[in-house]
Amino acid sequence: MAFTDFSSSVLLGCVMIFSTVLYPVDSYLYNNRYFGDQVLRIIPSSDTEVQGVKQLFQNLTVDLWKPNSAFMIQENSPVDVHVGRNKTQWLRRRLRQAHIHYEVLISNLQTEIEKQIGHQSSRKRRSEFQYDYEVYHPLEEIQSWMFEMNRTHPHLVDLFSIGQSYEGRPLYVLQLGKRTRPFKKAVWIDCGVHAREWIGPAFCQWFVKEALNSYQHDSSMRRLMNQLNFYIMPVFNVDGYHYSWETDRFWRKTRSKIPKYHCRGVDANRNWKVKWCDEGASLHPCDDTYCGPFPESEPEVKAVAKFLRKHRKRVKAYISIHAYAQMLLYPYSYKYATIPNFNCVESAAQNAVSALYSAYGVRYRYGPASTTLYVSSGSSIDWAYKNGISYAFAFELRDTGYFGFLLPEALINPTCTETMRAVKTIASGLLKKCTK
Repeated sequence: MAFTDFSSSVLLGCVMIFSTVLYPVDSYLYNNRYFGDQVLRIIPSSDTEVQGVKQLFQNLTVDLWKPNSAFMIQENSPVDVHVGRNKTQWLRRRLRQAHIHYEVLISNLQTEIEKQIGHQSSRKRRSEFQYDYEVYHPLEEIQSWMFEMNRTHPHLVDLFSIGQSYEGRPLYVLQLGKRTRPFKKAVWIDCGVHAREWIGPAFCQWFVKEALNSYQHDSSMRRLMNQLNFYIMPVFNVDGYHYSWETDRFWRKTRSKIPKYHCRGVDANRNWKVKWCDEGASLHPCDDTYCGPFPESEPEVKAVAKFLRKHRKRVKAYISIHAYAQMLLYPYSYKYATIPNFNCVESAAQNAVSALYSAYGVRYRYGPASTTLYVSSGSSIDWAYKNGISYAFAFELRDTGYFGFLLPEALINPTCTETMRAVKTIASGLLKKCTK
């Protein structure tokens, strides 16, 4: 059932129940497109080496994992790069000749993909009460699960659509919260902005599961649900996420068509109307950090921006879940400057990282995105902050590069458990007045 104050909400009809089906992920396994590909970690130790690595990448088409643009390569900062099997020996030889340190993180990418998702080609899908939160799920299953959460928890969950993707898929959002009063403070959480970061949608599902299952017996969760609303968007970039299951496991961008170019897609975290297409973004449609033809050109970005603008008086925290780096970032991304409420935001980040650490002893760095990670323009956290959402955060979840975007399913539980503690800490802070 939908709240009447959501004029843009779409009433959702038939409930989709999980059935026993097979999902065609065999395409990764049968065509062996990544067989022999490697992931290297390069650490340039001087400005000369930085320039040398940048020049190598100008002459070689590679898939940069971290950072996601050659312009962002910095001295003594790891550069993780996916290299095709026909180019690995050439690149490694050139690095040795230049005396630039590197190590092989993944020696055969196809093998690691098979470890992560190979079993799913024969895994039978189960009914809702057996829904497995410790495996990765394709888009269709996630959306069916959202319908089921809405059906089975009518007093705590509301499901609605905020628009359609470029390819016409609905953009679903779950609202969680006890219906105690009509105008509660709210927290927005989105996952899956970048298609290949599968741990993101896994966390959003985990958050919903934990919030609903613990409502009756966990007083802290019950207090949050009674006093706040949570808007959860498990898959922001629905087209890209679907494509990462069907065709290209390491696809990052949206799937929009670019006139006069064979390349497709825009970086959904460079497409926001705040210092759009400045430093850290690319004007070239074939780049992974392509900012798009204009701000909010992507229907997914436009839909979320429209929703947040409409409800910005209520939304007090914006949280975007990404991977990988083990960081908690806040504005600014586009410049080296201190936000006006720095002390309050810094304190919230510090408390969140401490709560996360208390679960398994995993350390996260935290700070302004520009200095902690790299400068990037047109980001969602800068846009949210500019539009009056005082607490805007981006998580970069596990790990720091050993698995990269291929985080094993065995690590979903600990990663989501610790992140849940951090997010609850941020949300709890909204119920208190910051006096710093």
